[in-house]
Amino acid sequence: MVTQVKDVMGLVAIAVPRQATCTELMATMRRFKVNAVAVIDTDGRPVGTVSEDDLLSKGTGTSYGEPLFEGRREHREPERTAGLTVQEIMTSPALTVSAETSIREAARLMRDHRIKQLPVIDPTSGKIAGTVHQVDLLKALNRWAPDILADVAAAIARLRLDTRALTITVDDGVVRVGGRLARRSQIAQLTEAGRRIKGVVDLQVDATYDHDDQTETRSLRV
Repeated sequence: MVTQVKDVMGLVAIAVPRQATCTELMATMRRFKVNAVAVIDTDGRPVGTVSEDDLLSKGTGTSYGEPLFEGRREHREPERTAGLTVQEIMTSPALTVSAETSIREAARLMRDHRIKQLPVIDPTSGKIAGTVHQVDLLKALNRWAPDILADVAAAIARLRLDTRALTITVDDGVVRVGGRLARRSQIAQLTEAGRRIKGVVDLQVDATYDHDDQTETRSLRV
């Protein structure tokens, strides 16, 4: 059974309206102890996200106020943001997931975009319904690397691939397979099989192949 976002998400939707001031934004971030929040329109639909980086890069100045969070001396509140609204500094469009999104897909989005949380939307209304955090996904995906390696090796054996010609590494749930395969189509087979393994956030195949059977198949269909 595929674990979905709804199995780990928080039902508290951490968001601010786009008309909110940066002072109100920072009060929300302090209250919930997060470094980014969703920005919503008047109907409750995410239209962007705003983070500490947005505050620092778009409201920079030589004079600084109080720290945004205790213990983060480098993240201080730029005084220049006082007159800005969230809409002026947010990153748009919003990156979102639904409750039915797999936690692996959510984890890939966070990794690719270097973020630690995502707003969860209702697929029918488009309104924000909650928030999923990276730590929640990691708890669900966390497995000991040797166990993941063993399962990947077993999947390779089931596909009757030569493990001696392949190298496998695991780093934070991301599996990378290198080496040489007999046929190009085996890349897709291996990727699909590996992504079904518990604890695998993503499987990337960077292998050469001896025979391009996919090009040959397309030529026969023409």
